[in-house]
Amino acid sequence: MPKTLTVGRPWHVIAVFAVPLLLGNVVQQLYQVTDAFIVGRTLGVDALAAVGSTGSLLFLLLGFAWGLTSGFAIPTAQAFGAGDSAAVRRSVAAGTVLTAVGSLVLTLLAVLATGPALRVLQTPPELVGQASTFATVSFAGAVATMFFNYLSAIIRAIGDSRTPLVFLAVCCGLNVGLVVLLVRAAGLGVGGAALATVVSQALSVALCVAFIRRRVPALQPSREDWRLDRAAVAAQLRIGLPMGFQASIIAIGSLVVQLRLNELGADSVAAYTTAARVDGVAVAFLGSIGLAVSTFVAQNHGAGRPDRIRRGVSQAVAMSVGVAVLLGLVLVSAGSSIVSMFVGPDEQHVVDLAAQFLTVNGLLYSALGVLFVLRGALQGLGHALVPTITGVVELVMRVGAALVLGSAFGYAGVVWSNPLAWFGAMVLLIPAYLHARRSLGAPADVLVIEGPNDGSVVLDAVIPQPRAAREGTPAR
Repeated sequence: MPKTLTVGRPWHVIAVFAVPLLLGNVVQQLYQVTDAFIVGRTLGVDALAAVGSTGSLLFLLLGFAWGLTSGFAIPTAQAFGAGDSAAVRRSVAAGTVLTAVGSLVLTLLAVLATGPALRVLQTPPELVGQASTFATVSFAGAVATMFFNYLSAIIRAIGDSRTPLVFLAVCCGLNVGLVVLLVRAAGLGVGGAALATVVSQALSVALCVAFIRRRVPALQPSREDWRLDRAAVAAQLRIGLPMGFQASIIAIGSLVVQLRLNELGADSVAAYTTAARVDGVAVAFLGSIGLAVSTFVAQNHGAGRPDRIRRGVSQAVAMSVGVAVLLGLVLVSAGSSIVSMFVGPDEQHVVDLAAQFLTVNGLLYSALGVLFVLRGALQGLGHALVPTITGVVELVMRVGAALVLGSAFGYAGVVWSNPLAWFGAMVLLIPAYLHARRSLGAPADVLVIEGPNDGSVVLDAVIPQPRAAREGTPAR
């Protein structure tokens, strides 16, 4: 149900909001992990490598879709924080129409581009057939992917991070059953694994729509709200497009990495694919904090609470670094054992290569944790330019490392492309956030009387207060 994030201690609000996001991100990664586990153990290393060879291509287009729809939800969060219910409904209507148009365009372009893209990436000939099948089926279901991302984002925008988790967990269970059924029992190969994910996400969309219709009138546009005006559409695109392009820019770097891996052979592709699946679960922990910060900042920005924004972001950085250290210790100490579960006991070379990837990333997760928090804060404030530029910086660093270090040191050089990209983005993000922090201004003089337990607001009034009384008092 709707819940304001402008109430309570910032670190506690962010942590409570982030936990369902964290679990949801982990569950989302289980889609990928399930595919990798069943495909690798049932169909073999070549099939696993074929699925992995599409990873960067999928990230390029579906990553754009994720960034776009996440950006559409930020004006919704800002309007909710400001208590403007009409603006919330207009934002939902504009985002829904733009998501529908974007999903149709993306599906058409992606399906047509799959074959040529795999050839440009120099996918090994023995992998092309299965890779094409997996990518085509995945892209054909882009409509379900985009709408689930968008509906989850607007539900989170009004402070509810638990409901999308419940729906995602149900659909993940369905996905596991369908992968086993379609890959093992029906013999549909890698296409069956992709189809299982598409069907599961389509169910997620149905659950989100039913929930909004029955339980969340705040997100139900009226007939008048569907008459989109230029300002509402512009507000969505001003944030959504840069966030989508940012994800795509980062994905282009991943494509270059994929190209270099393809040149190194199937073992390198399989190792990187398996390690990336495990790494994705770990990164999901850090990404959930950054996503929580984005919604927290957006609501408090709409409510005129720069004091809460400053404290909340600082506390989130500390939490993220602590989580990063723990995750790094797990992957460095247990990376080989985790990877061996995916590829079997007879692929020691693949296990060693994958463990090398996990060790390097695990030792440097702290930088990624800070990056997620600062980028989320800037996006929550509605800043689009700097996060996009940091994506360009990541592209340059990742491509440079893949080409230069990959040529000199092979697989080991490619492994360093991710950490170098993180540090490159940090060089710009830190001063950009500090500048934005200084520009936030003073907090509004607003008194809010809260509900008894759940943080909901039952009465508010504009009453001038001294700073001592105002400190820690939420505004709306």
